[in-house]
This record gives sequence, structure tokens and C-alpha cells, in this order.
Amino acid sequence: MRLASARIRNYRSIFDTGEFEIEQSKTILVGPNEAGKTAILRALQQINPPKGVKGFEALRDYPRSLYSDISTGKVNPKDVTIVQGTFVLEDRDKADLPLDFHDCTLTVGRTLANEHWCRLNGGPSIPAFGSIKKDLLRLDAHVASRRPEPTEGKKPIPALSSITAGWHDEDQVSGDKAKALYQWLETIYPFIDENNSSEEDRYDRLVNACNIAAEREKVRNLLYKRLPVFVYYNNYFRVRPALHLGRFAARLEAGTLDDELYDYGNACLLKLLGFSAKELSELGKEETLKADTVEALEGYRKKKDERDYRLNAASIYLTKEIKKIWNPDDSRGEAAVIQLKADGQYLKAVVVDSLGVEVELDQRSEGFQWLVSFFIVFFAETQDQHKNAILLLDEPGLSLHALKQREFRSTLTRLSENNQTLYTTHSPFLVGPDELDLVRVVEMPDRQIGTRVHTTITAGDPAAILPLQEALGYDMAQSLFTQKKNLILEGLTDYWYVEAIASLLRDANICNLDQTIALIPANAASKVVYYATILHAQDLKVAALLDSDAAGENAAKQDTLVHTLGQKRILRTKDCYSGQVKACEIEDLLRETLIKVAKESLKIDVAQVASTQPERPIVDIFSAADSSFSKYKLAKAFIRWSRDQNADALTERERTDCSKLIAAINKALK
Repeated sequence: MRLASARIRNYRSIFDTGEFEIEQSKTILVGPNEAGKTAILRALQQINPPKGVKGFEALRDYPRSLYSDISTGKVNPKDVTIVQGTFVLEDRDKADLPLDFHDCTLTVGRTLANEHWCRLNGGPSIPAFGSIKKDLLRLDAHVASRRPEPTEGKKPIPALSSITAGWHDEDQVSGDKAKALYQWLETIYPFIDENNSSEEDRYDRLVNACNIAAEREKVRNLLYKRLPVFVYYNNYFRVRPALHLGRFAARLEAGTLDDELYDYGNACLLKLLGFSAKELSELGKEETLKADTVEALEGYRKKKDERDYRLNAASIYLTKEIKKIWNPDDSRGEAAVIQLKADGQYLKAVVVDSLGVEVELDQRSEGFQWLVSFFIVFFAETQDQHKNAILLLDEPGLSLHALKQREFRSTLTRLSENNQTLYTTHSPFLVGPDELDLVRVVEMPDRQIGTRVHTTITAGDPAAILPLQEALGYDMAQSLFTQKKNLILEGLTDYWYVEAIASLLRDANICNLDQTIALIPANAASKVVYYATILHAQDLKVAALLDSDAAGENAAKQDTLVHTLGQKRILRTKDCYSGQVKACEIEDLLRETLIKVAKESLKIDVAQVASTQPERPIVDIFSAADSSFSKYKLAKAFIRWSRDQNADALTERERTDCSKLIAAINKALK
């Protein structure tokens, strides 16, 4: 299953985040210090934490300003849902469910008293007694004349009225009610005229009605068992390069783990190895050698060998996984081979370079240490279930150099291919300019309001969106004067549409957007001329793509823009569009698909209106249908849709028009 949305309430700095969407692969939480990003991840972990993770504690976790409600008994912790998440089903989940339940979702919550609740959404609904009462009465009347009189010594068949006494029309047919009714139906079945198809069908409907509640509970329980494990990791979970096993075993037994000694990370390391600290410690004690028989010495040697072999296997496993994401540069001899060794009472983690030199882990960079520690904690907490885990990473890669962070961004993407990932960051280098649709802005506008999560790139606090501005600024600075060919777009949503369209058509081998062309959003049609003037002054090739609405028309007619670019490099959406909308925007090139995407993702259904008004811009139709509609949300939904589709999902007209657009861009900047 995949987490689709979440909501957190009454947890530390959070009064109510509001429900926010979680992306299918990677979700980025951006915000300033003390905004509540860590609190969000900590709360999410409690949906289904790994074994051994402490649950909520009212004294520590309930908002301090409201704690008197708990202490005075005004609020019962059992009634306070702290975190809830809604999960959508994947194909492997649907394969084990009846067809009627394939479109269901599962909402799971956890209360302040650490009690879970689970709700199945969708699927066949549990019938109310009133909805089947007529069928019951008719069936009862049908069998009344066929039912034999009770004989002495035999238990009489109960009357329907005795079964349903005290039932109300609004009562659900579930639990004991469904069980009692089902037993009555089984009892009277032999007295139904087998040649009466109407009554046979009525009986089948009533049996199905009795079974719906049990079937829903069965499906709910099955899905609940499949919940992914939420693995939280921050920069404080580390593995020591040299661990004294005896002392560590004593701390574990006493339950006095020391954060400064990274005991949690070390415990995960031993869990991964399948050893206990005490077991490894005993094998390293010299007095163990004082064995007075050959058998004892042989047993000791076998245990030592087993320890070495296990450590060697774990070393190979860790090395293979870390190489997948660290991408060591062989030309520079970057070390990435991990070896775990036990020597007496010490367990050591060393890194071997290309020359065979062993260096203790803490002598490597902070970034590399973080990566090794992360994987040890990740694999230990999820064990063999890491393919069904959701990663919650608190400020990942904080120790990496800025350029290494940009590389690590692709590592996070690869991680998210198999494990849905949420991470917090302050760094603009961990937010790609093409990933702004994955961003959730976290801010705390006021202590009385608490932490809020925005699903659009907006916030009252400028510090909350600073990393996004820096990310766009850096990327633009890198491409603004370095690319010979530049296409200026009206805004960010146009940038997303062109990127997504180009990707769909490229993957289908229909046409390719020239990869040397830099796409530059100008933030408004009126600002296109400024970007064009600056870039043209640097002797670069420049073209502009403008919508054919009023704003685009005005921009296209500006003398400065015409003089700078010439008519051939001022591209209009109407030149590539074959529909009936005269003042068409880029969204009209994808009209039919966006209608479908909006219905599925935004719950806005304009299909009928759009079919009767083919000459009206689709954005206008959406705006009229829903006052909360935004072009940003629509573009974001299309990007998400396009990641799971190919060009065949577009209509033939859309493929043709989009191909014309890509061809026009390539020609203008040839």
C-alpha cells in the first residue's frame, strides 16, 4: 500500500496541520527552523513504527498549552487522534481482494493513548436494516405456508419478528445482527420453492447483505496487516567505529542507552548481524579460552568462525547497498568497501580504499558516515520487510558538500523507487527545480496557530520558501547564461507542462525536445520581454512561448519583444492547437486529458460542460466549476499523472498538437 495523505493534530508544536497529500514516491518538507518539520516525521512514524519504538506520551507529546485538559480529565487520551494516514491500494494488494474492494482506501490513526483505529473507505457499504426489511418480510411470507408445524422434541423455527425485535431502520446489519439474521436465513432455506427464481434471488441478496460487514472486516484486517513500516532516521543515529561490547551489553541490560555514544545505531548494527552484544562479548573474553577439553576448544573455535563469517557476510551486504547510492568515483580511488571486524571486546567498522588501506569509519567524511549509519538503521529496523517501508529522513545529507547534495538528490529519488520517502530539508540543493510539485511547505505563522503544512508553494513566512527560491535561483543561474539556446515561458506551470509533454513524447519515440534548450519560467507574460532582452544581449539564441489569451496577446505585441526576437521566435499556443478555443492556453493542448486528471485527482468533473462548450478555454471552465481551483494544482496533478503514464494515454489530437509544439520549439532555436 502507498500513503496518499496524512493529518496530524495535538502533537507538540502542532495543533492541526490540515490534511496534506503525500506523493507517490518522494515528498519534500521545506521550512525554517522550529517550524515543526521533525514533529511531523516523528508523528507519522507512529502510524506503524518498527518494534521497540516508544509510543506517544501525553506529558511530553501533547501541546503544553493544552495539557491541563489532560491532567484535569477534561480530555481523554483515548479520544485524541494524534496522527492519521490514508493509504491507497497497489496492484499486489488488489490481487488478493474481491473486485468490489479494488477502489477502496484504508485510513489508519493512532491516539494519544497509543491505540490504533482503522477504517475501510469505499467498497460495498454495510446495508441498513430498513433497506432489506421489505425483502425479509416477503421471504418470510413466502416460506410461512411451506414451513411445517413444530413437532414435539424438535426446536421450532424462530419467527422473523423474534430475530429483528427492537431493530431500527437505520441500524446496520453487522456483528451479532448479521450473524443472527444469517442463521435464520439458513434455517428457512429448505422451505423456499426451488422453482421460484424470484425468491431464490431474494434469498441470495439477503445472504450477501448479511456477509458484507464480515467481508469488509476481513478486507480491513488483511490490509491493516500489510501496512508499511515507517522508518525514521536523523543525523543523531550513528554507528561508532569501535564499540566495546562488554560495556554496551551492560547498558543494554540496564536499559540505559547513551545517545552520545550512539547506542541506538549500535543496537541496530547488532540486530542486523543477528548477534546480541552479550553473545559477542562472551566470545571475546580470554577466560573462554581456559577450556580443558578438546571438545570445548573446538566449540569455541566454531563460535569464533561463525562470528567472523557473519561479520563478513554483513560487510559484503552493506558494501553492495552503499555502492548503489554513494556512486564512488573509481578514478579518484574513493573508498566504499565496508568491513566489520571483531577483536576481543571490540567491534570495529572500517573502510577499505582501492589500495587496500583500512581506515576507521570516523575518519571518513561526515556525509559517508551518515550514509553508512542510515543503511544500518534502515535495514535493521525493517529486517526483511524493507521493501514495504516508508522512509522518514530528517535533514538527510546535511554533512554533504553542496554539489554532493545535488548528486544525493538523485540517490533519494532511487531510494523512493522502492520505498516511499518523505524528507525534510533547508538546503536548496536537495530540491530540484523540476521537483517543486513534490514540495510541502511547513511553517508556524504563530504559536497559537501551530505548525501548518501547505500543499501549494506558499507561506506567510518568507523563510519557509527561501530554499525553493534559492533552488530556482541557483538552477537559473547555472543555465541562464550557459545554455546557447533558451526558451522563455510565461510561468512555472508552463515549465511543468512542457517538461512533462517532452518526457512523454520522448519515451514514446514520437519526437525529442532538444536537450540543449534551457527552459526559463518568467513568472508572468509581462516579464517575458525582460528575460528575452537580457539573454539576447548576451548573444544567445532566445525564443518565447506565449499563451493566446489576453495576457499572451499583449506580450506578443510588445515592440521590444518583437524587435528582440522577431516574429519567428515568438511562439503562440494557437499555432500548435487544432481545437475550437480561440484564446487557447497551454492547458487547452491537453484539454481531454486534463478533464480526466481533474476528475480523478481534484474531484472536479467538468466533462459535460466542456463537451457543450468546446470553444471555451478549459481553465475558465474549471474556475467556474470550483472556486478553489488553481492552475498550480492542475499542473501538479498532471505531472503526477504523467509519471505513471505514456504518450498513448493522451488522445490522438493531443499527441499531434503536442508534437507540433515540440517541433516548433526545436525549429525556433535551431
